[in-house]
Formats: sequence, structure tokens, C-alpha cells
Amino acid sequence: MPSYKLIIFDWDGTLMDSQARIVSCLKCAAQDLKLNQLNDNKLKNVIGLGLNEAISSLYPQLASEQVTFFADRYRYHFLTANDTPSGLFAHVRSMLEQLNDKGFMLAIATGKARRGLEPVLDETDLKHLFHGSRCADETRSKPHPQMLEELLDEFGVMVDDAIMVGDTEYDMLMASSLGMDTLAVSYGVHDKSDILKHKPLTCVDSIMEMSDWLLKCDIKH
Repeated sequence: MPSYKLIIFDWDGTLMDSQARIVSCLKCAAQDLKLNQLNDNKLKNVIGLGLNEAISSLYPQLASEQVTFFADRYRYHFLTANDTPSGLFAHVRSMLEQLNDKGFMLAIATGKARRGLEPVLDETDLKHLFHGSRCADETRSKPHPQMLEELLDEFGVMVDDAIMVGDTEYDMLMASSLGMDTLAVSYGVHDKSDILKHKPLTCVDSIMEMSDWLLKCDIKH
């Protein structure tokens, strides 16, 4: 098994089952702007991108001020008005605790904004298990590798000391452009066949499988 110092996780679709909530809030924001409603598959495909990049991908005709308004309405629905449930996938907390206890450094690289990530870390009581994070409003959106580059610099580790864990092609592309190892999950947003095109070390079908694989990895000294 490979060895690492740092394990970097995507959030939505990898650790948290938030797909339905995100899709619902995108629909509500589009309705607020009186835009044509898109199908669920098209909406879920942009999960993982930064919010502005996701909106522009879905509705390329929008001017920048309309994208800003759409983003504001999305945040309103996601943070305040929408009651579509979202929660951690089963066994996430146990996995993170075991990885932490073993001595791995843990981080998050997410398409969420900081104002979206911090409340959910507080609500799930997971903040103390992560040693760092990067959000899409602080750096460049996936699949650009800047958020990974910044995490590597912050932790003072080389690219081969880290692995990226995610459920989308954006995660795979972001890491592979740096030559970073990847672990893919099949239960998230993008189809397994699409993720496998990017040649992750492995693709797991559950948190339990992810936990088993990661805990077999050694700590790199």
C-alpha cells in the first residue's frame, strides 16, 4: 500500500450526502430569476465547481451581475430557506477519527464557499478533525489545482506525500494535473465510468470501503 502524510477530501458527494439539497436550491434560484428549469442530471453535474463557475456553466447567457444575483439567491435557499435534508454519509465520523488517531493530517478541498463550509463543520462537529481547508471563494475553482497547491504549501509537504479523495471528474483532474494520487468514490455525483477515465488508484463504493483502503496506507515520515 502507498504511504502519505496528508489526505485531502472533497466535501459534497464524498463526505456529505448533499446532492438533493444542492439541486433543489439551484432550481429555486433559477425560478427566482425566471430562468428555464434544467434537468437534475445537468444540475448535479456541476456540483464540485465553484458557485459562480457552476452557474455560468448552466446558464452561459447570464451577465456577470445576473450570476452574482443567482449566487445570492442560491445561498439564501441553501443556508436559510430550503429544508431538503442533507447529512454525512454513514460511518464518515468514525473513519475520520480513525485516520486522525493513526496520525494522518486531514484537509478539505471543496467547491463550497467558506460561508457554506464553516456552518456545516460546526453542525457536524467535525472541524477539530481537519487540519486545514480551501474553499472555492478563496482560490481558483476546481479543476484548477490552485487549492491543492496552497494546501501542500500550508502543510509543507510534497505532492507525492498527499492523496485527493473525491467523487467528481473535477477532483480527479485537479489532482492529476499535479501528479497527485487520487482515490475515487462511486456513490457521489459523477458516474463511475467517467471517473475511472482519470485512472484513480482505486474507486470505492462506500465509506466503509474508503476507510478500509485509507487505513491500510502507511504514514510517510
